[in-house]
Amino acid sequence: MNLEKARFNMIEQQVRPWNVSDERVRQLLAEVPREAFAPAKYRDLAFADIELPLLDDETLARQRGQVMLPPRVQARLLQELRLQGGERVLHVGTGSGYMAALLGRQAASVFTIEIDNAIAAFAQANLQRAGAGNVQVLAGDAAQTTPLPQGPFDAIVLSGSVARAPQHLIAQLAPGGRLLAITGDEPVMRATLVQLQGEGVRLTQPWDCDAPRRSEEHTSELQSPSLI
Repeated sequence: MNLEKARFNMIEQQVRPWNVSDERVRQLLAEVPREAFAPAKYRDLAFADIELPLLDDETLARQRGQVMLPPRVQARLLQELRLQGGERVLHVGTGSGYMAALLGRQAASVFTIEIDNAIAAFAQANLQRAGAGNVQVLAGDAAQTTPLPQGPFDAIVLSGSVARAPQHLIAQLAPGGRLLAITGDEPVMRATLVQLQGEGVRLTQPWDCDAPRRSEEHTSELQSPSLI
């Protein structure tokens, strides 16, 4: 496989047409080797417009939300955050570590939390090889480990979907911070951006998207109040 040709096609045929107009984001996808984060058995599919399982059991991986999201979805999430370089970011759902690596290139520091210990170790190894020195992997359940001592955070992003934007994570935002998650239930899910503004919040849902449910929702059955 010609990796550079495959990477170029991923950006030009999947990412750019999905309204990813930020040249910084497209350049990051060109620079950070996605194939280096994919599980070995799926490396040849690293540039495909599909979810890549992070468990040997593909059905179980999707049920638990243990997948690499398609490149276009990760790019669109990164674009929506509009990071400027000085932010402290929380990433929920480390997975392979690829999204955390992208975030680390646009933020001052990234804390990424993963509920599955084996996958957290896999991500840690990937990030070390990639030289992502400002990304710290935390093994644990983001639904239970609250508040996280590394907070508050300027931005929080979830890889995978949740029923609603979780209030316990919104509470860990710094003043003016924002949380980005894919919310809803199949077949209708939407990217949901929650931004703190003074004493209130601004909520927007800029685009439709479908993603597997996060493991935390399956294991902890959150009952805390949520915005939407």
